[in-house]
Amino acid sequence: MIKTIKHKGLRLLWEGEKGYRLPADQVERIEDMLEVIDSAVYVPADFEFYKSWKIHPLKGNLKGYWSLTVKENWRVIFCFDREHAYNLDYIDYH
Repeated sequence: MIKTIKHKGLRLLWEGEKGYRLPADQVERIEDMLEVIDSAVYVPADFEFYKSWKIHPLKGNLKGYWSLTVKENWRVIFCFDREHAYNLDYIDYH
């Protein structure tokens, strides 16, 4: 279950609000990702069906975060603990 979202655009999209200002060509994929993150119980096992999302743990200053590829350098990242997702963010990873 999603508990906290850092990125304002992701939060507005998740809450069904307008003005989320995310790239139009990425919105559907991001919505799908948010739905799967919200229903996830085990990470990364619950994402095995979504190979193109390339789920992987991050290192360095983002250690403890998981990353999903949206498009090119854009990622949705999140922390996951006991069936809850925290600190969701949308970043240009590289």
